[in-house]
Amino acid sequence: MKQDPTFVIIDVRRPDEYAGGHIPGAINIDSTHLSEHLESLDPDGTYLLCCQRGGGRSAGAREVMEKAGFREVYDVKGGMSAWQAAGLPVTGGV
Repeated sequence: MKQDPTFVIIDVRRPDEYAGGHIPGAINIDSTHLSEHLESLDPDGTYLLCCQRGGGRSAGAREVMEKAGFREVYDVKGGMSAWQAAGLPVTGGV
């Protein structure tokens, strides 16, 4: 990931959820506002989407991005819940 400058982690949760802890380097774009930000994202980039439990929000955001022509869009299986349970790094929060 670090060697690919086009790799972007997008946390699609609400700002208050993001503030409670997120993947280091992730940007926060609430899934309800994602379509408003698509023009600022590179459709040739690689994206990893994360929500709370890896279900509805990241899957819906992935569909929106794919329909808009983004080719490499993935989501964190199990979301932040699984990320934290695996002991992976988290920044922000208490």
